[in-house]
Amino acid sequence: MPPAPKPIMLSPPPADIAPEERMYLDVYDAIMSHRLTAGTKLTEQALGEIYGMARHHVRRVLARLAADGLVDLEPNRGAYIASPGEREAEDMFELRQVLEAKVMDKLAGSLTEAGHRALRELIARERDAWMRGDRPLWIRLSADFHIELAKLAGNGLLVDTLRRLVSRTTLLISNLDTAGQQPCSFDEHAAVIDALRDRDGARAQAQMARHLEQCACRMLARAPARFDLRSALGKGAPPGGAPGRRKRE
Repeated sequence: MPPAPKPIMLSPPPADIAPEERMYLDVYDAIMSHRLTAGTKLTEQALGEIYGMARHHVRRVLARLAADGLVDLEPNRGAYIASPGEREAEDMFELRQVLEAKVMDKLAGSLTEAGHRALRELIARERDAWMRGDRPLWIRLSADFHIELAKLAGNGLLVDTLRRLVSRTTLLISNLDTAGQQPCSFDEHAAVIDALRDRDGARAQAQMARHLEQCACRMLARAPARFDLRSALGKGAPPGGAPGRRKRE
């Protein structure tokens, strides 16, 4: 069984963690919050300067993020926040339909009261984040809902596979949704849980399929050409000068 997946960060990492782990969690969180958007270039030099780390440490962090599906490592060009194309997006959502239908099938007859309560609490937090205008937290909670369902299904390999797909497809959700369009809507999540509560596997599968179809329709606003890496990672301006900028070449 693969190691337990790293949870999506919902709060700042503790102050006493190793620098390499801090970089990983900071960048992971910034990507999942859309502060670092699809197509953004991550340079080893800039990250090394921000965290005071040698390039070989930065490379290890980028390799971990690549394994998560959040970063693409391009030979002779560097590391970029993953920016799936239309065909890949279609393939990923097609695979998610298959995997999450299986999750629904497993949970329809086995979801415990404790599991149901935990999912309800997660949806309530998601709704609250949306109502308060906390988009970064809302995006992370929306993604985490799908991972928690997979965990409750009890298949570690499925969790690991689905987590990578959820993380990568989360990058496709636009930062510029029009009014009334809610990517990974908490209302759609609630409909899935209602079906599971009623032990109606067919209805749960139908609700999840409809939800994923809606997610697939809320596609990507591409990364801006210019961005501030330090600000995106919450590190502020460098000593003695304005923050540098990078753009995809």
